[in-house]
Amino acid sequence: MGHREDLLEGAKRCLLEKGFARTTARDVVRESGTNLASIGYHYGSKDALLAQAYVAMVEEVSDTFEGGGAVGSDSDPGSVERFREVWANAVESMRAPGSMWRLSMEVLAMGDQLPEVREHLARAQREGARGIVTLFMGGRDEDVTDAAADTLGRFYLTLLLGLVAQWTFDPDTAPDAEALTEGLRQVMEAARDRGGIV
Repeated sequence: MGHREDLLEGAKRCLLEKGFARTTARDVVRESGTNLASIGYHYGSKDALLAQAYVAMVEEVSDTFEGGGAVGSDSDPGSVERFREVWANAVESMRAPGSMWRLSMEVLAMGDQLPEVREHLARAQREGARGIVTLFMGGRDEDVTDAAADTLGRFYLTLLLGLVAQWTFDPDTAPDAEALTEGLRQVMEAARDRGGIV
C-alpha cells in the first residue's frame, strides 16, 4: 500500500477508536505510519481524509447488507422478504462490537461545525441512495435513475438513519427487522384498505 491507502486505513481505525472530533492529524499519522505532509498532499486536509474514511466505512458496512439482500438471496427483489433480509443484516451490523454506526450519529451532530466534511458527505449521499435502492430492488447501481435515487433511495436512507439513531440511543428497545417488516405490512394494508396504490 502507498501513503494514500495507509492514511485511509489509519483514519478508519482512528475514527472507530476515538470518533471524529477527538481524532487528530497526529493520531492518523501515528496509526498509518506516514507523515503529516502526506495528509495535505493526498487529501487536502485532515477533515477531508476523515470524511473519505467515513464514506469508505459506510460502503464496507453496506456490502455486508448484501448477504441477505441483493446477493445470495432467494427472495425476490422488491419483496417484503427482501425488505426483511436487508434490515436484518443492517441490524446485525449495528449489534457488532465496534460498529461504525455510532460514529454516524457523531458526524450528523457535528455537520454544521465541519462544512468541508458536510459538503463531501452531501456529494456521497446520492450515490449512497443509489446503492441502497439496489439492495432492496435488485439490479445495478448504474441503472438506478437519479429520480429513483432521489425518492426511493432517500426513503430507504431516511429509514436507515432513523434506525441508527434508535440503536445508538437505546439498543434494548430499538426495532429489529421483524418489527420494521411488520410496520411495512401495516402501512401497505392501510393503503390498500383506503384505496391507495400499493
